[in-house]
Amino acid sequence: MTYATETADTAAVGPQRRSRSRRGQGELLRDEILAAAERILIETNDQAALSIRAIASAVGVTPPSIYLHFADRNDLVFAVCERHAEKLEQVMADAAVGVEDPWERIRRRGYAYLRWGLDNPEHYRILMTSRPDHTPDRLLDERLADTAGLVPAAEDVAAAIANGQLVAAGDPVETTEILWMMIHGMVSLLISKPGFPFGPVDEVYERMFDLAFLGLSART
Repeated sequence: MTYATETADTAAVGPQRRSRSRRGQGELLRDEILAAAERILIETNDQAALSIRAIASAVGVTPPSIYLHFADRNDLVFAVCERHAEKLEQVMADAAVGVEDPWERIRRRGYAYLRWGLDNPEHYRILMTSRPDHTPDRLLDERLADTAGLVPAAEDVAAAIANGQLVAAGDPVETTEILWMMIHGMVSLLISKPGFPFGPVDEVYERMFDLAFLGLSART
């Protein structure tokens, strides 16, 4: 059954009201709200579908109950994506496990980031391309740097500089941010321009990283 059908059916019979939560169960209701919002976002791939009324209907509560846990719709949308983005940090870390070569760790972390973005396009748009004035304080630049896996990636860049792989890299943090901008550009274009003939994703990614390595390893 599609989300559209579900909402139509729900509208016909009204939301299935749940019983009042017992003391201490507020966190459980919050998790149910987040889970319902996540399902809607995945099914529709459209954050516009995440209305307070639709989420309340899916959980079986009244809209005011949502506001007991989230300041507004924007806060709820980011909470959904923030929880999902924890998986991004984990898949990037997993991609580098057991890899001794620091540049290969960087390449694999970047590829994990790319795949997560393409597999979760609406989450990516919300987290990485939302206007600053629409972003909760907890997801400003410092938190975003953690989500993007910049700290361990910068450590890998520093290791690649130390072993002589990246002679022209300069500051490890700045170089990591440049690589992030490069991968972010690829993810954003692939999401926003799905009909453009960019070429096979894996091949484009490998070529892009080959060019980056040539520039960063060039000896003056």
